Amino acid sequence: MRWWIIGVTALFAGLAAPALAHPGHAHAGFLDGLLHPAGGADHLAAMVAVGLWAGLVGSARRWAWPAVFVIAMVAGAGLGWSSLPVPAVETLVAGSVVALGGAIALGWSPPLAVGAAAVAALGAVHGFVHGAEMPGEAFLGAYAAGFVTGTALLHGAGLALADWIAGAGLRPVASRLAGAALAVLGAGLVGASLLA
Repeated sequence: MRWWIIGVTALFAGLAAPALAHPGHAHAGFLDGLLHPAGGADHLAAMVAVGLWAGLVGSARRWAWPAVFVIAMVAGAGLGWSSLPVPAVETLVAGSVVALGGAIALGWSPPLAVGAAAVAALGAVHGFVHGAEMPGEAFLGAYAAGFVTGTALLHGAGLALADWIAGAGLRPVASRLAGAALAVLGAGLVGASLLA
């Protein structure tokens, strides 16, 4: 097994619980941004799912889709920083987990551009939340660099999971089960957001 995967997993497992990326922490910066994507099940699951889906589908999509997600996320964060109101944004974020899980469970392998458009829309929604939840005292550049890095690491974890599934000869059953589990988790998160 790749040791960096264990290291990244341990890092996020140990640091996600405090959820330090939320408002109220003095001098928020890179670390707060880094932890923000791992601070909620919706962000964590969606970002791992983007990497998993891209890795399972493969070819140029393996790197293009995560990159497009990150670029769109930064653009969405700009809207979030501007305090532009987006109704039901938490439901949209939770719904992204359902969408990604469904795509994985169904083995959907769209053309590069179609998948890129889908992950761009999802990335923009996640970015909006990152921007809107940025602590008021945050150092903007450091915070943004942190959540971009955190997102990239989670995408990398999803890619590593896809590699492990393929290397262990567990496709298509494991990928379908992982996608179904993500979709169920997402549905629960959607329900919770509607009841909140």
